[in-house]
Amino acid sequence: MKETNVLGAALIALGLVCMGWFIKAGIDNFSEKDRKVNVKGLAEQEVEADKVTWPIVSKEVGNDLPALYDKIGSTQKKIKSFLLSSGIKQEELTENAPQVVDLQAREYSDNNKAYRYIVTSVITVTSQNVKQVRKIIARQGDLLKEGVAIVDGGYENPVKYEFVAFKEMKPKMMQEAIENAEKTAQQFAENSHSKLNKIVSADQGQFSIDNRDDNTPYIKKVRVVTTVTYSLKD
Repeated sequence: MKETNVLGAALIALGLVCMGWFIKAGIDNFSEKDRKVNVKGLAEQEVEADKVTWPIVSKEVGNDLPALYDKIGSTQKKIKSFLLSSGIKQEELTENAPQVVDLQAREYSDNNKAYRYIVTSVITVTSQNVKQVRKIIARQGDLLKEGVAIVDGGYENPVKYEFVAFKEMKPKMMQEAIENAEKTAQQFAENSHSKLNKIVSADQGQFSIDNRDDNTPYIKKVRVVTTVTYSLKD
């Protein structure tokens, strides 16, 4: 009977030891799972625009509508001749139909204008040869010698520069952003006397393409920020 009691006590003690070990292992495992660091990785690159859209706006005013149409037609021919002689290709040109505004048809017009009609024409240059188009834009004052005045396109017809080849850059920039995130996480782990473990989660990151500044819209800043979560271990 005495030996049976001793054996039972030993088994109970062994069970308590095992249970304590399992509890400790579970707590340690839970603690490890709860130890994470969330970091952001940034990658930026400046590039030149690879596409330009240049709306060339001209206006004529007067009271004789047929005469205005003839005049705007002559203006369009001069603009196209200037562009083609400067190296713009015919397929890079788009000519929109003239738009007419009748000032007397406006509801609250006082009808005291010196002219009745405003005719606006837009010829749009769309090209991937950005440098060439920029040189031509700088020379558009030459049209004044032909009696053609180019007006500001305003908000409706601005010169637009784009960078359409950024998809080719995406994999490399994503890799750079993740590497930068890992460097930040590694520094955090060292400061907390831990070791960096595996990636728990990561987002693809949002790409943005903006003008570098207001004065150089043809130079773009491509930017991506990705968020990565790492687990930590002792």
